Amino acid sequence: MVVAAAICAGEKVLAAARSYPPEMAGQWEFPGGKVEPGETETEALRRECREELGVEIEVGERFGGDLSTTGGRFLVRVYLARILSGEPEAREHADLRWLAADDLDSVPWLPGNRLMIDDIRELLAG
Repeated sequence: MVVAAAICAGEKVLAAARSYPPEMAGQWEFPGGKVEPGETETEALRRECREELGVEIEVGERFGGDLSTTGGRFLVRVYLARILSGEPEAREHADLRWLAADDLDSVPWLPGNRLMIDDIRELLAG
């Protein structure tokens, strides 16, 4: 199980460029990571955002359905989130960008995250 955060601020969402593994480097995703044994999905998402971005987040509602990634190896669940404290920094990613609805197609998304882009665009457009 992998959880990801659609971190929204105003009319933008935070996107992160993978730096590894090599086959995924340079592709974009919503920040997050694997749920560890004994963690809830929201606990894992808060931990991952603290480790990867240096921010504390408030996790909101699940957004969309379950996604499959890396040939069905992982199940991904996306949650809406907002930053409570800190300024995002690319600690484990190659780059971070705040993207408006019109900018969502400006980066190459990982296939599993790409499935959410139209829904995120509608959310941001309000």
